[in-house]
Amino acid sequence: MTTDGADRGTPAALRTAALEQLLTERGLVDPRVVDAFIADYETNVGPRNGAKVIARAWTDPDYRARLLTDGTAAINELGFGGPQGEHIVVVENTPAIHNVVVCTLCSCYPWPVLGLPPSWYKDPAYRARMVKEPRAVLAEMGLELGDDVQITVRDSTSEVRWLVLPERPAGTEHLTEQELVPLITRDTMVGVAKVEAP
Repeated sequence: MTTDGADRGTPAALRTAALEQLLTERGLVDPRVVDAFIADYETNVGPRNGAKVIARAWTDPDYRARLLTDGTAAINELGFGGPQGEHIVVVENTPAIHNVVVCTLCSCYPWPVLGLPPSWYKDPAYRARMVKEPRAVLAEMGLELGDDVQITVRDSTSEVRWLVLPERPAGTEHLTEQELVPLITRDTMVGVAKVEAP
């Protein structure tokens, strides 16, 4: 199991590394199994939950309305909730308005629908720069937005965690809810990327 590079020097990370080494040396933990579990949670379990929420909103106008009115309740309708998911507010990206999420204080994040936060989300540079120069940071991450697009930075806290309802790409109108799910990534639900048509 590897610790996040941005957190490697913190006391908690050092204790975690020491505990992992001790458990590994005693044959109680296989680091490869733990790494596989973490990778699965980062890329499949959490983000796949969020993708199901977004796909439902794209295909069911009534659900979309409920999601934008009370994100937590609508997400719970699909069975996703729990710690770090108590107060989720969903905002919608449009051709004119682009929302992006950051947590300037730490790394508050809606785990039930996005999984574990990526290392870049916790990085102090992302947290500081996204607030000051969001257009430049998004461009560095591969998302170029026109000058006519208003960027709104949403700052997550322990009281409110934000989730972006990304724009549905043109050319996907014929796809079913289940077919849409694989197109939706964690990054599109944080607002640092757009959903691409297949």
